Amino acid sequence: MAGNLTNYLENALLEHSTGKTLWTKPTDTYAALYVVAPSDSASGTEVTASDGYARQQIAWGSASNGAIANSSAINWPSSGSATGSWGTIVAVGVSDALTGGNLLWYGPLSASVTVGTGDSFSITSGGLTLTLD
Repeated sequence: MAGNLTNYLENALLEHSTGKTLWTKPTDTYAALYVVAPSDSASGTEVTASDGYARQQIAWGSASNGAIANSSAINWPSSGSATGSWGTIVAVGVSDALTGGNLLWYGPLSASVTVGTGDSFSITSGGLTLTLD
């Protein structure tokens, strides 16, 4: 997700790095799935929080050369399989809260995936990479 920072995160980092405002880092970050992709200024449409869907906490490795990746697989749902249709997943986002909160990063999937009843979705370890250049 090279350079796909939301306006919220871009402004927070700019103000923090220039000494204008202290930005408090999130305690944890969570991966969210989208059926309509978000953008810098638009929230997109996240999968509805039902049918076994919930954002999943991300474990990160260490940053190196302007990049950081998840250090373990991210699995939806955590219970094993969806209890209803989630629709066609087109994008993933990184949020600062389990529910609500702020979208920080976003990016399209390399190929959309339809998640129906009984299905699951996962991102392999190292499969979610954030980069700055």
